[in-house]
Amino acid sequence: MTTLAGREIVLGVTGGIAAYKACEIIRELRREGANVHVILTAAGAHFITPLTLQTLSRNPVYMNMFDLISESEIGHISLAQRAHLLMIVPATANTMGRIRNGIADDLLSTVVMATAAPVLLAPAMNSQMYASPAVRENAEVLRERGFTIVDPDEGELACGTVGPGRLADTGRIVEMARILLSEKLLAGKKVVVSAGPTAEDMDPVRYLTNRSSGRMGFAMAVTARRFGADVTLVAGPTPLPAPPFLTTVRVRSAKEMMGEVTAAAEGADAVVMAAAVADFRPDSAAQKKIKKEKFDRTLALVPTDDILSSLGRTKGTRVLVGFAAETNDLEENAVEKMRRKNLDAIVANDVSRSDIGFGSDSNEVRVYFSDGTAIDLAMAAKDAIASAVWRAVCRKFLPA
Repeated sequence: MTTLAGREIVLGVTGGIAAYKACEIIRELRREGANVHVILTAAGAHFITPLTLQTLSRNPVYMNMFDLISESEIGHISLAQRAHLLMIVPATANTMGRIRNGIADDLLSTVVMATAAPVLLAPAMNSQMYASPAVRENAEVLRERGFTIVDPDEGELACGTVGPGRLADTGRIVEMARILLSEKLLAGKKVVVSAGPTAEDMDPVRYLTNRSSGRMGFAMAVTARRFGADVTLVAGPTPLPAPPFLTTVRVRSAKEMMGEVTAAAEGADAVVMAAAVADFRPDSAAQKKIKKEKFDRTLALVPTDDILSSLGRTKGTRVLVGFAAETNDLEENAVEKMRRKNLDAIVANDVSRSDIGFGSDSNEVRVYFSDGTAIDLAMAAKDAIASAVWRAVCRKFLPA
């Protein structure tokens, strides 16, 4: 089950050229199981039709403040009370100004005034409008009042200018909806997560690495952010894009990861080492490409820094979670690693299996705890596994 499954989301669509992107938002919300109710302003109807929005949402589109949803329900009150989340995409400068000043003269602004649900605004407008003192002040005041604003992107706008003001990417907007609707199991906590492989250079063109994709670590970081944590993700070489709304630090080698993780762990409540850090590196990297004809068939290797052991020695009150990617003797190897590195928990999975190994979208794990207990998590998408792991860690070590 996704975060949005079964949630009632009211989506306000206002009068800007980016109104057409509301279609993408509706599709994504519905794909994850949300029930979407659209409020279309009179200005918004100049850019997109009620029929389009009704077809995509599979619910009536509301425009008139004085229409009744049923014989006994007043429209704006019913929508306001029904909503788990109110989203306004796009939010025009005019809409933000009216909300800031408490004006309730149409259905959407009245629902904003009447709802107790969180409100997410995704502004979209001309760059000069967005930079105007009035809009900046309105945004600041709305944030102070508890509204969530997903800032627009920079790029080419409909008016032909290039700059900030383009509606934020659909993925960012929907991710913020997930964050707002998730349990806040880690609210107020600082979390560090490592992910992906490391690359240890042999020469300017060759390096030693492993098959880790980073997906499990990224899922652990994203889920921690959804649960309310302040998250730093330290990621080795991976093509995965940086997740929104958290801090991502890119590194290459085990030495670089050691430095960044150690620095980020200062004051952290929990550190999750999901990265597949290389165990060895070349004793020295050649400054020029090693020619095959001149290679003497030997490569001197030395151990890399053991980041997890170092964190275990200086753990203090910090919760420390490791990962064990094994091909055999799963329990024996994982439990021994947990003991040797002074971990609170270790997540073990069998990477010899093609359906849950490196690069797969799914995982199946057993989580071992330092008190001798363990839980099995059946095969599921990696974000679902990450959610279950965090819930177990919170129950054991980080109660609200």
